Amino acid sequence: MKRKHTFGLAAGLSLGLLVTACGADEGNNTENDPAANNTENTEENNTEADTEENTGNNTAEENNAAEENTEDDAGGEAGGNIGEEIEYTITGIDAGAGIMSASDEALEVYGLDDWSITASSDSAMTQELATAIENEEPIVVTGWTPHWKFSEYDLKFLDDPETVYGEAEDIHTFVRDGLSDEMPEAYEVLDNFEWSEEDMGEIMSSIQEGTDESEAARTWVDENEDLVSEWTDGVEEVDGEEISLVFVAWDSEIASTNMIAHVLEDIGYEVTMDPLEANFMFQAVATGEADAMVAAWLPLTHEHLVEDYGDDMEDLGANLEGARTGLVVPEYVDIDSIEDLQ
Repeated sequence: MKRKHTFGLAAGLSLGLLVTACGADEGNNTENDPAANNTENTEENNTEADTEENTGNNTAEENNAAEENTEDDAGGEAGGNIGEEIEYTITGIDAGAGIMSASDEALEVYGLDDWSITASSDSAMTQELATAIENEEPIVVTGWTPHWKFSEYDLKFLDDPETVYGEAEDIHTFVRDGLSDEMPEAYEVLDNFEWSEEDMGEIMSSIQEGTDESEAARTWVDENEDLVSEWTDGVEEVDGEEISLVFVAWDSEIASTNMIAHVLEDIGYEVTMDPLEANFMFQAVATGEADAMVAAWLPLTHEHLVEDYGDDMEDLGANLEGARTGLVVPEYVDIDSIEDLQ
């Protein structure tokens, strides 16, 4: 039986009174005064003429303003305009993630002194992204692939000419020291485990559509027996040995950890899973409190954590190649490079 512990974070966000006064001045009765009537008629005619003239002028001014706005829109939203609209704020994920450190570095490298990055979570970030897209508003978020949001929305990475975020990343499997001797069957499965972005995407999309994450992973395992059999070929079954997995609660790692948990269960393991922040995930495997993780992004995102804990665990290599990180915007945001935020 598999159990998962879930941690949550909750967060939370003049009436004006307008008084309008109006009145009318009462003058002498001029109703029977022809001179008065003529004056009123003259004033009315003049007023009508003035109104027509002003209307014409206003229309011309409005047309000119519209043309200017159209020219501005055609030229694209400048980084300064986007910055003003979103208060020079990039929506990030958990503070311990390497992509957050890289984004801090990007602000320095590209001279984005007015900008800041807010830490949140994967789910909070994607919710803000969804809200912005629904309202066709600009937004800049930290992003990575594989992630379901790229199939759900029209998004693009901002070009990174200074390669602050690197060219590409791989997702690695790490296990605690001694696992190969104590749990050789699990070690072999984890060592063999390798899949594609498309494989992971199937599970993520299913979860996003409302399927329970464990059920989505189970379905994928059942429908991909040929690939799974390559990981388990020649591996003997065990009898209820307990093994613990840890992961960061990103959609990609929820998908991969649930999936590999089912594979391990199918050969007889009792699997537990715990979502942790990245630094605690590495610490748990390094100290032996957890047995394994399939959620380490290298060489950039978790590089600092490998430096801190890598000597106390074993790297089994990449289980997914070609992942990417960077700053992401909706396609309708008319900028293409991090430099455009300057």
